[in-house]
Amino acid sequence: MSVQATSEQTGNAFLRCLVTRVKSLFLTVLASVALLSPAHALIEIDITQGNLEPMPIALPVFATNGPQADLGQEITGIVTADLKRSGLFRPIDPAAHIQQNMNVNSSPRFGDWRTIGAQALVTGSISQLPDGRLKAEFRLWDVYAGQQLIGQQFFTTPQNWRRLAHIIADEIYERLTGEKGYFDTRIVFVDESGPKDARRKRLAIMDQDGANVRYLTNGEELVLTPRFSPVSQEITYMSYSGQNPQVYLLNIETGQREILGNFPGMTFAPRFSPDGQRVVMSLQQGGNANIYIMDLRTRRTTRLTNTAAIDTSPSFSPDGQRIVFESDRGGAQQLYVMDANGQNAQRISFGPGRYSTPVWSPRGDLIAFTKVHQGRFMIGVMRPDGSGERVLTEGFHNEGPAWSPNGRVLTFFRDTRGAQGGPQVWTVDLTGYNEQIVNTPNFASDPAWSPLLN
Repeated sequence: MSVQATSEQTGNAFLRCLVTRVKSLFLTVLASVALLSPAHALIEIDITQGNLEPMPIALPVFATNGPQADLGQEITGIVTADLKRSGLFRPIDPAAHIQQNMNVNSSPRFGDWRTIGAQALVTGSISQLPDGRLKAEFRLWDVYAGQQLIGQQFFTTPQNWRRLAHIIADEIYERLTGEKGYFDTRIVFVDESGPKDARRKRLAIMDQDGANVRYLTNGEELVLTPRFSPVSQEITYMSYSGQNPQVYLLNIETGQREILGNFPGMTFAPRFSPDGQRVVMSLQQGGNANIYIMDLRTRRTTRLTNTAAIDTSPSFSPDGQRIVFESDRGGAQQLYVMDANGQNAQRISFGPGRYSTPVWSPRGDLIAFTKVHQGRFMIGVMRPDGSGERVLTEGFHNEGPAWSPNGRVLTFFRDTRGAQGGPQVWTVDLTGYNEQIVNTPNFASDPAWSPLLN
């Protein structure tokens, strides 16, 4: 029986229309197998638990033929790695698979997969069309119910097979957890090379798993604090030419760069508003710093705080109605939340130690922060009212949390001791149990997560 798609959505300009993404799509299934709607699915991960038990999932190598025979292995490997790194899935060793040479258009022998403990099964195939494009199709199966959960197909050019794998992993993640995935994303960071006392710092970008590193600046100028727009592939960052700090707006897709302004004494690069139309930032004047907001269309700047303290590191709530920031107005660095117009500032952190670099979750339910107490650097989260504070990870020097677009995982950087030490990018999920290093060519700091690619 032929496979047919009911709808398609083309990829974004970054991929030059190379990927067609199929949403809300079910493949035609053999007459003996009925589709299972989400309301009747027997397997689902409850991500509201604390310490999750990963779901056993089987991912046989996608069938391939022709000149792209190795791609099945490569794509399956990336999908498997994405799901495993999330901490929510436990891929079953392929050596344990009983059924071999899976056909995406045939019903699996579910008994074979139940025997090895698989709760979910992914089957797929990769083929090359006459026009040179790749066609990928996959099905996700509920092993115990013997039912298909989803089936989708995608089209892309061969050089974009890696992104294709991330998209498939996102679809599997979303179907089994009920929330959007975060694998088809990128992380911008500061690449650091050279001796510790004379580091060359370049702005760089990579896939969320550390692949496809690309440099955005040449290292001739010091770069700091890159921040992604939540709605587009744009970033802000701060650059020093001599002693003159400048804030840039850079479009990742086109490479177009423009100066937002020259702000002497700026302490942190701006963060975008949820709609991407404004940035909020801290400007230093004399011995204190206050928070300002800038409209990116008019370049008009409005002052939000006016104190003799150091108010800095502002971050919008996802609805744009409030701003969290750090301030020493009470005598030590603590976190405060105020209305987006600068009114009604309220302190929310009251634990021991100093709090800094707050950033609001895209889901709105939590604020991440860096905390220093008794010489230990911690990455933690709390609710917007300050309740429910939890430390996710701690170490010699952890700093700079940034959220994945689904609000489940944080990236941050961790320094290592000694003359040969340096920062590295890590991720940790909200349970605090799943901590992963992201391998980069050199030392790396100040990571920031992109929104999902379109």
